[in-house]
Amino acid sequence: MGKAVEEFNRYRERMNEKILDSGNKVIRRIYNTDTNAYLDGALSSRTKEMLGLVASMVLRCDDCIKYHLQECHRQKVSREEILEVFAIANLVGGTIVIPHTRRALEFWEELEKS
Repeated sequence: MGKAVEEFNRYRERMNEKILDSGNKVIRRIYNTDTNAYLDGALSSRTKEMLGLVASMVLRCDDCIKYHLQECHRQKVSREEILEVFAIANLVGGTIVIPHTRRALEFWEELEKS
């Protein structure tokens, strides 16, 4: 795995553990709802991850983008599919999404190397 991917995962894991260990029931429930929302249902988990990626790009959340890119990679989304996801995100979000697309492609390329 590339350095950026490893650093992101270490940070995310460490901070999520701290947050969940706080004992706050609302936060724990939000995390649980998020996890459950991406399970297979009428839409496949794979489709939901691509939708999550579009939404994250439009909302310009780099951490969310990285998370959904990893999940898309894990679920064997192809490079061609990712580029179409990027296209939809740029169409919906406008040119302000372009810098996030650059960083997303860079992160995706690290994932492809792993």
